[in-house]
Amino acid sequence: MKFPLVAAAMLAFAFNAQAAESADTYPSKPVRIVVPYSAGGTTDYAARIVAQKLTEQNGQTFFVENKAGASGTIGTLDVVRSAADGYNILTNDTTYAMLPALFDKLAWDHKNDLVPVSMLIQSPVTLVVPQASKFQTMQDLIDYAKQNPGLLNFGSGGQGSSTHLSSEVFRDQAQINVAHIPYRGAGAAMTDLMAGQIDFLITATPTAIGPIKGNRVRALAVSGNERLKALPNVPTFKEAGLADYQVINWFGFAVPRNTPAPVVEKLSTLVLKALDDDKLRAQLEEQGAKPGTLKPAEFQKLVSEEITLWTDVAKKAGVKPE
Repeated sequence: MKFPLVAAAMLAFAFNAQAAESADTYPSKPVRIVVPYSAGGTTDYAARIVAQKLTEQNGQTFFVENKAGASGTIGTLDVVRSAADGYNILTNDTTYAMLPALFDKLAWDHKNDLVPVSMLIQSPVTLVVPQASKFQTMQDLIDYAKQNPGLLNFGSGGQGSSTHLSSEVFRDQAQINVAHIPYRGAGAAMTDLMAGQIDFLITATPTAIGPIKGNRVRALAVSGNERLKALPNVPTFKEAGLADYQVINWFGFAVPRNTPAPVVEKLSTLVLKALDDDKLRAQLEEQGAKPGTLKPAEFQKLVSEEITLWTDVAKKAGVKPE
């Protein structure tokens, strides 16, 4: 009766030794980072800026692959079904915490099939309008929307995306009736905003800052407790009249379940080292963002809390699961 126990112990030891060895040599080949949205949004930006630094620091290529569609579920499922070896990474974001409220049934176990690795960046959101818009302040927009219910519209990166539900929080707090126009990613929504096809967009600041500085859109408010160094003339939502609007977006890495714990820890360490780079921090600050610096357990706790928060927002907004 003792032999099976001894055999099991030997197998466990061998597995742990193999995992430790793979962590010591990781990464020994190119690493794929999946962004479950189209190029041009902040999730894509976060993945690419960190991938570049990881490539520079580790002598192996970390490359980004965009697999957009279905509120990020197509790219997410691709990673869930990939080899659990540290060479297939998902770039998830605030939208990931919203998925349980958007779908009656997901094609994976949302709590267990992915392991959070590290937060990459945190970003306030910015309310932007076309450069030619008649709205000079957030209050101008709110007043017009109240006087003309249903006439204005806003864009988003897709039904149930972070840009959508961030706007639902705004719509609720401002007590306005505006129409929702979903796109296949925040970048596509920004393109139509610049063309004047939609009235406003609330998106992560790195998505908006280029068009803002290029005078292609105008910022009316930014979330957070203080103004951004990158946008010193843009008031906070509190300064503009909505004291309770405190939406902050996050972006991070996750890997498939059963990825060896030593590899997860090694990857987290590599990411945190990449983020602890003065040049990268300066780049993020220029984009109105900052490093996330959360380790796996801390990141897991945040994701769990965010799932509860956004499920309540979706329910209040009447967003029906598919």
